[in-house]
Amino acid sequence: MKKKILAVVPARGGSKGVKLKNLRKIGGVSLVGHVGRVIAGVPEIDLAIVSSDHPDIIKESLNVGLHALFIRPEALSGDRVSDIEVLTHALLEVEMQRNEQFDIILMLQPTSPMRHSNDIKETLRKLIEGKYDSVFTVSETDSKSHPLKQFVLDGDLINYYDEKGAEIIARQQLKSTFHKNGLVYAITRECLLEQNTLLGRKASFVVTNRPVVNIDTEYDIDLTEYIFMKKDVTKC
Repeated sequence: MKKKILAVVPARGGSKGVKLKNLRKIGGVSLVGHVGRVIAGVPEIDLAIVSSDHPDIIKESLNVGLHALFIRPEALSGDRVSDIEVLTHALLEVEMQRNEQFDIILMLQPTSPMRHSNDIKETLRKLIEGKYDSVFTVSETDSKSHPLKQFVLDGDLINYYDEKGAEIIARQQLKSTFHKNGLVYAITRECLLEQNTLLGRKASFVVTNRPVVNIDTEYDIDLTEYIFMKKDVTKC
């Protein structure tokens, strides 16, 4: 039986690092617009909605093919609100309005505009075929940023973040680590509502083997613009 898939684009208006970040343009297209373009290439998605508290973001979302079935409540629009809370609210609100139930929830953050439609398709395929609770995209962390090479500052003192860092002499001693890159999160309804987590008891991954920027700062915007100019990163 075909799984019913809901794509949620979380796009609040109160970003602090970059004002109205989700409306900023990369390659002449808003971050929300980039999400809309990619979703259009994924017919597996039954419904794609925006979760936003800002009228301009909602207007732009409608212009790029997303649905706006609600305005995100102020209580869920702060910078300390979790993704779990935002997704749970969106899922239950949509199911109530449409009187239907979804099996899989995709979270597609506008702040990662380098996603391809194939990223979404591959993540969905792995979730369904592997019967995982959740699957999300990750990128390998540069060895210079490895946890065992990090320090913490305490007043005027410095120490290893992890005491095992003192044993590291060469990068060949380091086991590869990975970080979430924000391109795609795929979560089952049970994982979100019953386990109340994005990771799940049986979680897996899709490794992204190309440059990916998750935008938090003006520098990130400049870097993303540069990469877009150097290469057609939107090519599926």
